[in-house]
Amino acid sequence: MGLSPEADVMIAQTIQLALAPVFLLVAIGNIIGTLTQRLGRVVDRSRDLQREHGVTEGMEHDDVVREIRLLDSRIALINQALRLLVIASLAIGVTVVLLFAEEFAHVGLNPIAAATFIVSIGLLMWALVLFLRETREATEGLRVPESYLERERKL
Repeated sequence: MGLSPEADVMIAQTIQLALAPVFLLVAIGNIIGTLTQRLGRVVDRSRDLQREHGVTEGMEHDDVVREIRLLDSRIALINQALRLLVIASLAIGVTVVLLFAEEFAHVGLNPIAAATFIVSIGLLMWALVLFLRETREATEGLRVPESYLERERKL
């Protein structure tokens, strides 16, 4: 026993409607992958510096502490961005479920589906702002010391 032609059309339309949230979910997955890689590198560098912390003194020790503080801040930003992206992904999943539930139950869920989609976009934007802050901190922390640039020399 198959579905009626009208039901087939409804399912096809719902799948088409659900494609935008699903594409957003793929994009968020890619961003999560990028942030996870960055987090791994930052954590590895932090562990290296923590080993140096106990064996350095003076200015060298101060440099280690400064970099550890920067890495701690970056870790916090990445973790916060990841948390927001996961919540956004869950909101997108709820959006898709609501779209299908509305199509089959006809109970007025479209406004709620729209709201969950808007929430997911907002969370994505917030996570991207945190990602921007993290990359900015990373860039500022990677500035080459002026003494290495030897600007007085003509090369």
